Amino acid sequence: MATTEFGLKVRSELLKRNMTSKQLAEMLGISGAYLSDILRGRRDAEEQKKRIAKILDIKEEVKR
Repeated sequence: MATTEFGLKVRSELLKRNMTSKQLAEMLGISGAYLSDILRGRRDAEEQKKRIAKILDIKEEVKR
C-alpha cells in the first residue's frame, strides 16, 4: 500500500532530521507498526496525526 501525502511529508522531515520512524514512534508512545499504519493511511488516528505534525513542525492534512 502506498504512503499518503501526510506520510511522505513525515518521512521527508524524518530524513532531514536524521531521525528514524522508530524514534518518532517512541516519542509518541506507540508501536512502529501503528505509526506505519498511520503513514500509509490504514488508520485515521487524527489525534496521533496532530501530535506527529506538532513534533515535526509540519502541516497536517485537512480531511474534507
